[in-house]
This record gives sequence, C-alpha cells and structure tokens, in this order.
Amino acid sequence: MKKISTLLLGLSASLWLNAQTQQPPLSYWFDKPTSLNGQAVWYGGKPDMWKGENKPESAGDTARNPDAEWESASLPIGNGSLGANILGSVEAERITFNEKTLWRGGPNTAKGADYYWNVNKQSAHVLDEIRKAFAEGDQKKAERLTCENFNSEVPYESYRENPFRFGNFTTAGEFYVETGLSAVGMTEYRRELSLDSARVLMQFKKDGVKYQRTSFISYPANVLVMRFAASEKGKQNLTFSYAPNPVSTGTLSAEGKDGLVYRAKLDNNQMEYVVRMRALTQGGTLQNTDGKLRIEDADEVVFLITADTDYKINFNPDFSNPKTYVGVNPEQTTAAWMEEAARQGYKTLLQEHVQDYAALFNRVKLDLGNKDYRDMPITERLHLYRRGKKDLYLEELYYQFGRYLLIASSRPGNLPANLQGIWHNNVDGPWRVDYHNNINLQMNYWPACSTNLGECMWPLIDFIRTLVKPGEKTAQAYFGARGWTTSISGNIFGFTTPLESQNMSWNFNPMAGPWLATHIWEYYDYTRDKMFLKEIGYDLIKSSAQFAVDYLWHKPDGTYTAAPSTSPEHGPVDQGATFVHAVIHEILLNAIDASRVLRVDAKERKQWQQVLAKLMPYQVGRYGQLMEWSTDIDDPKDEHRHVNHLFGLHPGHTLSPITTPELSKASRVVLEHRGDGATGWSMGWKLNQWARLQDGNHAYLLFGNLLKNGTLNNLWDTHPPFQIDGNFGGTAGITEMLLQSHMGFIQFLPALPDAWASGSVSGLRARGNFEVDLTWENGQLKEAVLTSEAGEPCSLRYGEATLELKTKKGQKYSIVFENGQLLQRD
Repeated sequence: MKKISTLLLGLSASLWLNAQTQQPPLSYWFDKPTSLNGQAVWYGGKPDMWKGENKPESAGDTARNPDAEWESASLPIGNGSLGANILGSVEAERITFNEKTLWRGGPNTAKGADYYWNVNKQSAHVLDEIRKAFAEGDQKKAERLTCENFNSEVPYESYRENPFRFGNFTTAGEFYVETGLSAVGMTEYRRELSLDSARVLMQFKKDGVKYQRTSFISYPANVLVMRFAASEKGKQNLTFSYAPNPVSTGTLSAEGKDGLVYRAKLDNNQMEYVVRMRALTQGGTLQNTDGKLRIEDADEVVFLITADTDYKINFNPDFSNPKTYVGVNPEQTTAAWMEEAARQGYKTLLQEHVQDYAALFNRVKLDLGNKDYRDMPITERLHLYRRGKKDLYLEELYYQFGRYLLIASSRPGNLPANLQGIWHNNVDGPWRVDYHNNINLQMNYWPACSTNLGECMWPLIDFIRTLVKPGEKTAQAYFGARGWTTSISGNIFGFTTPLESQNMSWNFNPMAGPWLATHIWEYYDYTRDKMFLKEIGYDLIKSSAQFAVDYLWHKPDGTYTAAPSTSPEHGPVDQGATFVHAVIHEILLNAIDASRVLRVDAKERKQWQQVLAKLMPYQVGRYGQLMEWSTDIDDPKDEHRHVNHLFGLHPGHTLSPITTPELSKASRVVLEHRGDGATGWSMGWKLNQWARLQDGNHAYLLFGNLLKNGTLNNLWDTHPPFQIDGNFGGTAGITEMLLQSHMGFIQFLPALPDAWASGSVSGLRARGNFEVDLTWENGQLKEAVLTSEAGEPCSLRYGEATLELKTKKGQKYSIVFENGQLLQRD
C-alpha cells in the first residue's frame, strides 16, 4: 500500500499540491502517446539525403517544423541553461535536448576573427547624400543609396557561406529510453506538464502494472532528471542511448559502470561541449556496453543528464582573438555537476528543484472566477474553446504558462530566451533560432517585471552588455555616431551588423539598440535599484541616447527627423518613420529620467530635452489614423502583422487615452484597419495595444484569437512555425488588462473585460517597486492591496477616481472603491 500511495503521489503531484488550497492544478495533459516518427529528425529518416544539394548544415531551416509532433505535442522543461522536450511514447521515451550556448558561428570559424568582425561597411559619409535626395524629393535615389550602403557582406543562411559566420542555435542531440513495452493493450495514458512543479508526469497501465515517468530540469543542480518507476518491482527493462548533434565531431565513451560521456566539437567553429549521462538504479542489473546503458529487472531507474560548452560571455571582446568567447572547461563543469547530483539522489534533487522553482512561480496567483473546472486533455479543451465554449481555467493556464516558459528559459547566469526560448530539435532552424531585435527578443521580456519575475531579466541585461563594444563599431561605421546600436539579428558572439540583404524593409533597423536599452530603464523603474542604475544601467542608457541623437537628421529648419529610416518589415525607406521617432522619444525620456535620478550629466540632459522638443511629432492622416510614415500613404486595407507606429502606445508610454486622447483615437483607427487576426506574436502585440487603449472587451477578443488561432496544442505560440514571443506577449497583455503603471501612476483594472466579471490577482508588480493584489466583483474593483518595497509616494487611479498615497518601505496599504472614490482603509 505504501508503494502504491507513493506512486500515485508522483503521478498526480500537481493535483495533490493544489488540493491543499482547493484550487485546480495548473497543468495540461495529453491522453495519447506520440510516435517515434520524428526521431533524429535532421536525417529526415534518410541519411543519404545529406549528399548533393541537401546540405546537413541547413537541416531544419524550414517554414514548418519537419517534426509536427515535437512542435505541437511535446512538453517543454528547462532551467535557463538546459532545455528538453518530453515526447512520451510507450515503446521508447524520446527526449530532445538543448544547451543554450551551443551555437555555430562566431570569430572562431576557420577564417578567423578578422573575417568575423570586419564586416561593417563605412557608410556614414553617404548619409548627407541620402538626406539631400530626400530634400530634393528624390525618393528613389534615397532608397537606392540606403539599400546599397546599409547592409553588409554577411549572409543569413548557412548554405550560402563556408564557414557560416553568423551561425545559429543548434541541437544538443536526443536521448532514447527503449522500454520493451508495446502500446497495444495500454490504457489510462496521461502525459502532463505541471506548471505548479515544473515537471512532466507521465503514466499508463499495461498488463495490470501502472508505469510512471517523471522528468524535470533542476536550476540549482543543472541536471535533467528522469525517473522511471512502476507499481510492481522488477518492471524496468530499459535501454538508454544518445543520438548526438550530427554536425559535430565527437566520441561517446563509457564512464564507470553506470555512465556515458560525449565529448565533441561543433564542425563549424570548434566549440567544445560535453554531454554527461548516468543511470541510478534500484534493483536489477546494469550493463554499459557499445555506448548504451542496458537495465534489466530494476525496480526504479533515475537518469541524470547534464551538459556544458566552452562558451563564456564577454562584455569586452578582443576583436583580434578568435577565442574571445572561449573560457569554460565543460569537462570539469559537467563532471562536478554530475557527481553532486548523483550524491544528492532523486528525492533531494526533486525537493530542491520544486523549492527553487516555486519561489518564483508562486509569486503570482490569478483567479478569473473559474467555477466549472473539468479535468480533460488539452486537445479537447482547446477544441471546445475554439468552438466558442467559455473556459476561464484555460485562460488562467495560458497566462501562467507564459510565466512558466520565462522561468524555464531565462535564469541568471546564462543567455536570454531566444526565438524558441531554449527548445530546438534540429541542426538549423527558422531565422537561425536567433535573437531577433526588431520586436521578438523585446517581447520575450514584456512580462518579466510586471509578473514578478525580475530575476529573469538578468540574462537580457547581460546580453545587452555584450552588444556595446561591437555596437560602438557599428554605430560609428554606418552613422558616424557616438554610443552603440545593433541590427535586426543577433547571436551569442556580439554580432551587431546588418546582414547581407538589400531589402531594407527588414534589414535596416538601427533603432534595435535603443529599443533594447529601454528595457534597462524598465528594470530600474520596477525595482528602483539605484546601485544597478549607477553601476550598470545608466551607461547603457546614456550611450544609447547619444547614438539616437547623432543618428537624427538636424534639418535646416531646426527640426529633427530620422533619415533614412524604416518601419520594420513593412514599407519603404523613409525620412521619418513614426516607429523610429517613437523609440528615440522613449530612450531620450529614459536617459533624462536616469540622469535626474543619479544627479549627473545636467548639460547632456539639457541637450536631450532640446532634441525632444524639436523631434518630429506624431501625425494623423486622412483616415484619422496615426501615420506610419512621414507622408500619408497608409492603406486602410493593409493588415500587416507589424504595428510599429504604435510603439508609443505599447511598449512605449508617449501615447495614452488619458494623456493624449486624440492620438489614442488615431491609434485605435490603426488597430481597426489592421484587423483582429495575424500571426501568433502579432496578436499578442495587438492584445497589449488594445489593453493600453483601455478597451477590455476588444483586448479580450484578441486574447481569444491568440488562443484559438495562434496557439499549438501544447500551448506554444505559432507564427507559424513555433515562435515563443507570442506566449510572452499574451501573458504581458493579460497583465496590462489588469494593471498598468507606465504613465506615472498605478491604474487598477484599466481594461477589464465583461468576461472576467469577478476575480482576483495577487503578486503583480507596478513601477516604483510596488507589489499589487486586486480583487473585483461584478466588474468593479473591490479592494487593492499595495506593498511598498521602496517607500516612495504613488498616484493611484481607477476609472476617473484618483488617490495620492505616501508610503513607507515594507508596509501594506488597503485601497477600496466606494461611492465613486478610492479610499485608503485603515
């Protein structure tokens, strides 16, 4: 009885955890196993296809993932450094595996550091000619000069260059655990991702025996842990094997009686990496032969896996040293992690993992009034929702899934979440699975501070720091500007240059750097950490503002405009795209505020203020729309996915229904023209914009569209293909519906939809370092509880009611809404 009770506790851990609070579990599950059709998908099932034109280095670079089950039915787990997807077939568990720094490209490719770094065109001298063409009305000449001079020689595709210097995020291989079981006659199958405990829990019944698998990745221990158990002893007959990255050269060796170690180098850049694997068994026998671990008649088996590369982040790279990003010994790090994990054992690893994860995840609780929870497979739940069935639990689940993904893919000490977070199943992938700097990377971090995951911002902050020194070279070469910037696509090796294409609708984005720098101020604004601002943040903001000022065209009439400029991925080269002006407006305001906080650079602050005063203002066009370009060429039938010109509405703060009502009306016209459909991430952005317009019902419509039409069955966002930014945008947008603090005051329930008539949320964060809990009934605020973490005064707003509140650090304040007024409750 004791054995069965323990098993059931493991299988239904998320249900048990939430039973203590009478809340349904935050989890979703599949009732059918996957096949093994996607096994080693980079071969396409036919290794001979690699000959001739089908080059292995580009495998996976397709508009749709070649392994549909991986993309829509696998369950992702991660710890910021290691990522895995659990597929859950009965015959053999298949796990795709990632180490976030395993990247091709960089200065250590065969042609060396000069080949990698010396790619900036010296184009700054062309700016005067381009601006002269604009002044003379010669649009074609201005566009031609921009296209010819503001790209580089670096291709974006691996098959177009040898060696491929930009590089891409690549797989760390796959693991297989053959079970000797058949799915024939199998019953009670359930494969569940528990958001409450960051575990995959799988169970099924076969020949009267209940089988269980539990998988998680520990951040404290940096290991992937997989436990295979059953309701009867001696039922584990397993064969463990590893399929390595196919564009690597390595050796797989036995390590002791129970371990394997794969030591390898990527073929493209000689990046060294090590994957270590070990089996801990109870009962039975274990053989370690021919690169496989064979277990017979064991009661329980726990597999431990860890990995590392020789990559070392570098804020001050030596442009002459091909190994400037090399500095870690993966042989030593993985050996130490494995020995410690094996010493701790499964029970301690699990306890440590749940404690570490829950300390972040449990900060925020959301209850949208769900009263009719029904436990059902996620495929059925989504099917019903797509057909119009109300499901408040699914909406809560989706919200928390975004927070789960951020914790799993962005923890201090590593790189930020990329286009797919940390999860990738092939040699190459869509858009190199890179750091896309024209909204995608930024969107990944929209929910970080507001949903109380400030620690998860640190990988982004550190990544931005890697761009400064290379970005100074790019800023000087292309624009003759001080400071730093970057371009549309980034890698882990400080790449800041535009790519080869002359298509400037996507390849010309000098405001990528300033946009990233606004996140530095956002982190300070939420935390009010003056030491961070002084020692790290301010220099990043200041140098970005300097770039923005120098980039602008100071016209003879005294005005400043962005020439040349574009609206990312949309439209012509322009002499004043609204998006660019909005980003510049934002970064200059950030720099002004930061200099005031630190009481420095009064003279430069004055210059920033003068530039702002003469920066070309927002313009309203003939349809009543906020214009996207300097001329009124917007098409009301244009439903393009990018809504760049509304940057000032979101994520910026220069447009608001409260402070700029007329411009907000013009922004609304833009969103009406663009429509309520799009790719997944685009619907996520529009959701945030409708929330900022404080139209809760329209924001809710976008949220519903995102869930119905932009979400795969495992809740991943799809562009298509899978692209994680929409998940983060969705979670951020829901938060914006419930709480906003970007306009200098904290606003309660600014975009509450009718569908969420009663509910509560706790643990949200507002700028000024306030934690906020909200309760509402019948569509009206009931109570707000503020915890002041910095002891600063704040302005509160609900509808038309306002309240000024002086606070003391560490104290809580209860606010109620009565008789049309906000009142502080004693």
